[in-house]
This record gives sequence, structure tokens and C-alpha cells, in this order.
Amino acid sequence: MGLVKKDEKKDYTIEDLPGVGEATAEKLREAGYTDLLELAVASPKDLAEKAGIGAGTAQKIIAAARKYANVGDFETGDIIFERRKKIVRLSTGSKALDNLLGGGLETQAITEFFGEFGSGKTQIMHQLAVNVQLPVEKGGLEGHAVFIDTENTFRPERIKQMAEALGLDPIETLKNIHVARAFNSSHQMLLVEKAKELAEKYPIRLLIVDSLTAHFRVEYVGRGTLHERQQLLNKHMHDLLQFADVHNAVIAVTNQVAANVGIMFGDPTQPIGGHIVGHTATYRVYLRRGKGGKRIGRLIDSPCLPEGEVVFKITPEGVKDA
Repeated sequence: MGLVKKDEKKDYTIEDLPGVGEATAEKLREAGYTDLLELAVASPKDLAEKAGIGAGTAQKIIAAARKYANVGDFETGDIIFERRKKIVRLSTGSKALDNLLGGGLETQAITEFFGEFGSGKTQIMHQLAVNVQLPVEKGGLEGHAVFIDTENTFRPERIKQMAEALGLDPIETLKNIHVARAFNSSHQMLLVEKAKELAEKYPIRLLIVDSLTAHFRVEYVGRGTLHERQQLLNKHMHDLLQFADVHNAVIAVTNQVAANVGIMFGDPTQPIGGHIVGHTATYRVYLRRGKGGKRIGRLIDSPCLPEGEVVFKITPEGVKDA
């Protein structure tokens, strides 16, 4: 069988890969690999371990999937430009904050909000989980949200408030948010795999992790564990980015700060996770409290936007312009 053409690749399934029969295909699907793209971007080690197949077999499957899914080749900039036209943006509820991010949170990207306790991180996550259900013309994506809760921060009562403020049915809104409590870092990483399964049944357009580094920070203490922690964080971040790419979804994560490790904009805080999180997050927004109950958001990293700072507020109705 010859290589698949670009416009035909959507018609091919896992069973079409050379050497993959029904039994192997079933193993792959049970391991969470449901389409050619997921196989094409998998690592041989992970595929072999999760699917219970040999390392050599895993390498052959990945190589074949890359050909059939048409990944791994060079592309010209105009093709990438056309593909990026599929990207849409999700509103935060504040026009000022949206403008800071170029119009809202971008799909196929990770946006990180970090700051001290009470800076508004979790409030923004709740607002996004509601807003994603809005029509596109109102800043939504007409989809469902996945909320991976690592610190028991999800509050359905807050969702109800925000939904009612937007004229949405609060019960229906809650039904479209799929929440899972992550009890440790391994469970947190597993829940991203479970989100892939959910995305086969529901139009998941937003995946939230609140917070990204809490479990990793507690479980891997001291310099002796730093390398392992960073490796796992790296894999977790890339799994999230893969989900964003495959499902054209927004990834929104919160992060904690470590005090007294550096000076940033006059505030002695730095986000946890080091270069791994810093390099993988597409957009990074630093949040802090302002006067009179206002919040200040500063964009500190972006591939295409200038640094900037805006003021917004968090009201009983949700995230609003100041």
C-alpha cells in the first residue's frame, strides 16, 4: 500500500497500518491511542509500556503512523499560516485581559496564569469553564470543559453564579464541565489520558489544570529529586500540548509562586517549574492584587505579543473589566 495523500489521510484508521491487526489495534486503543496522529507523536518507550508491546514493534508502528498521518516533514510557512486560521480564541470575560492575550486564550496553546494566593487564578479558571460554552460570537467555543482539580478548588456554586450572570442555565452549564480531583502527580498525568477518552464522546474545547505544579512540588522535594520532577513535568506539559493540537482546544493552567527566589516586576515571586514550564507554556500571565479589590494581569511571555499590563476585577458575577 502506498503512502497516503494529504487529502486522504482522514480516511485511514489504526488497522490500516502495516503489521497492525485487530488484536494490536485493540491494545493501542485501550492504551489511549485512538487515532493516527496520537500514535505519530508518541514516544516508543511510552507506547511499548502502555500498550504492552515490544519496543521494536512500537517503533515500527510510530514510523508507519507518521507516514500515514503526514507528520514529521518540513512545511512551508504559507501552509502553516493556513492551518493557523483554524485557531480561535476564548474570552476571559474581561475585554482588557482578552486584548492583552491578543483577543483571548488561543486554541492549540497553553496559557499559564501564575501568582500568589488570592490573585484570581482559580476565579479565571471557573469563568473560562463557563465561557467556553457560549456561542462563538459571544467569545465562547460552543464546547465542554475538563477541569483537573489538584487542590480541591472547584466550586459548583461559583459556576452557578457566573452562568446565571450570563443568562445560561446553571444546571446545564455544570453538566458540560467534567471535573476530576487529582490526588497525586501520577493521577494528574493519567487524567490527561482520560480527557482524551472523554473527547471522543463530548466536544472538549477547554482543558484546565488548577494547579499545574502543586503535587509535583510536594512529592519531589530537594535537589536529588529535581531531575525526575522536571522530566515528569516536561512529559505532562507535552501531553497537554498534544491534546490542544489534536482537539483544537484551549489549555489553561494555574501555577504557584515561590517567594524570595528572584525579583519580578518589583514583586519577589517566581513561578514554580523552572525552564520546563516556562519554555512549554505558550503564554504566561502574572497576576497580582491591586487596590480596591482590582486585579492586575501582566503578560510576561508570548511568541508574538508584546509585554503589557492591564487591570480587571472579579465580581460576584465573574471576571469583568475594572
